Amino acid sequence: MNKKRAGFATRMGAIAATVGSAVGLGNIWRFPYEAGENGGGAFIIVYIACVALLGIPVMLSEFIIGRSTHSNMKGALKQLAPKSNIFHMAYICIMGAVMVLSFYSVVCGWVVEYLFQAVSGNLTNHTPQQYSEMFNNFVGSPWKLVAWTLLFLVVNFAVLLRGVEKGIERISSILMPLLFFILIVFCINSLTLPGAKEGLAFMFSPDFSQLNWRCVVDAFGQAFMSLSLGVACLVTYASYFNDETSLTKDAVVVAALDTLVAILAGIVIFPAVFSFGMQPEAGPKLVFEILPSVFQQMAGGYIWAVLFFILLLFASLTSTISLSEIFISFLMEEHQLSRQKAIWASASIVVVLAVLCALSFNVLSSVKLFGMNLFDLFNYLSSNVFMLLGGLFTAVFVGWFLDRRIVAEQLTNRGRLNVPVMHYLMICLRYIAPVAVVFIFLQLVGLI
Repeated sequence: MNKKRAGFATRMGAIAATVGSAVGLGNIWRFPYEAGENGGGAFIIVYIACVALLGIPVMLSEFIIGRSTHSNMKGALKQLAPKSNIFHMAYICIMGAVMVLSFYSVVCGWVVEYLFQAVSGNLTNHTPQQYSEMFNNFVGSPWKLVAWTLLFLVVNFAVLLRGVEKGIERISSILMPLLFFILIVFCINSLTLPGAKEGLAFMFSPDFSQLNWRCVVDAFGQAFMSLSLGVACLVTYASYFNDETSLTKDAVVVAALDTLVAILAGIVIFPAVFSFGMQPEAGPKLVFEILPSVFQQMAGGYIWAVLFFILLLFASLTSTISLSEIFISFLMEEHQLSRQKAIWASASIVVVLAVLCALSFNVLSSVKLFGMNLFDLFNYLSSNVFMLLGGLFTAVFVGWFLDRRIVAEQLTNRGRLNVPVMHYLMICLRYIAPVAVVFIFLQLVGLI
């Protein structure tokens, strides 16, 4: 089966797709407000440390599992540990991916709505209060919220129907350079604004008095979310890598580019926020309520608003494509479905769950589980439970149970590469990453 399996045609295409899987709303929407709520520069230092010391090793563990077997998560675990039932852990990762995709698609629907409003010229001449009312009215409208969510999912699955090389790789190779180009154009514009100095100082002059356990927990959670760790996304994409790919180099490149996007997003947003007297700690509403007020005060605000939401749309699409592929590859290989049937089956489940998440803001707002609506519950469980458990499992599995020769073969491409990180990687996967994940988990659930 694996001989006929699809794969990425080029190294650049593989990197573009993998970076695309990591780069998403987490970088451009979530990272700036997390930094804003945690003191700017201090948070960024902790975040970079989390990516370098923990994110890259866990990413490598997923790469090793995927590339060594050229299989989906469940199939990979059955190959690597054939005499155990450890493959059942794959369901944790798959459930996490489906949950993320379900609520994340609703946020992507918000992006589509705001892009439509920007193109229509409706993001001008309003007060901040009116922008807040506009957003509340939008999420309170069942048909609009559901319609935009479904439209986004149609585009997402249409790309996937074209396959790995002609769909995932091709769209990623187009969208990722465009995303970086738009970001750089935005950065140049932001650096010319009157508040650029204050915005950059907020980002790059760390106030270590802001450092606390909440900052560490948020930075670690942001690193996991941003790098798409713990949901078998990188296992799935690595299974499409060819055997000549340097896993270590690609992990560093992906993590570096992903972090660069987050930093550039901060350079875009914070100078603009300071220039027009807004609050950097505005939280999740920063993009949908605060930035429209900023754009309308900028020269050429119409163009900037349209470009910004195009940027968000590109980032959204590359992320949801990778999340969708996890379940699709599982259905194809474990249940022998054709790609088309696997996509239809996956789409059916995700559409139902995404619609329920969308309706949890309006007609189902009274339906609560553990005090949360379905959108918040999926967000909480996927981010705080499934992703962390998935990351913990992959680190422990590669660090303690996987044959050390397989790890060495994958890192060195069967001895053809010199990779002097093996010792550190094993220390991190065996001790540092598990302890960190358990600590963060206990913090998030309130036991510490």
